[in-house]
Amino acid sequence: MFADFEALEIDTGPARIFARRAGSGPGLLLLHGFPQTHLMWRDVAPGLARDFTVVCADLRGYGQSSCPPSAADHAPYAKRAMAT
Repeated sequence: MFADFEALEIDTGPARIFARRAGSGPGLLLLHGFPQTHLMWRDVAPGLARDFTVVCADLRGYGQSSCPPSAADHAPYAKRAMAT
């Protein structure tokens, strides 16, 4: 599972994002749905890495990514906040 993939930790300020990367070529970012993690791509990602630079990331608060500080309005978990 992800044998040839490099593990990455990306500091975004409010949280640390965990990802795995492999391959070469155009970039391809694979994002999981709710409530999965990057592991949902374990069967697909190695094949895609033959033609693409594949990055499988855990959204913040999921899998091996850290959680942002909580807030009364839950704003740190809004999709808009995750995209920035």
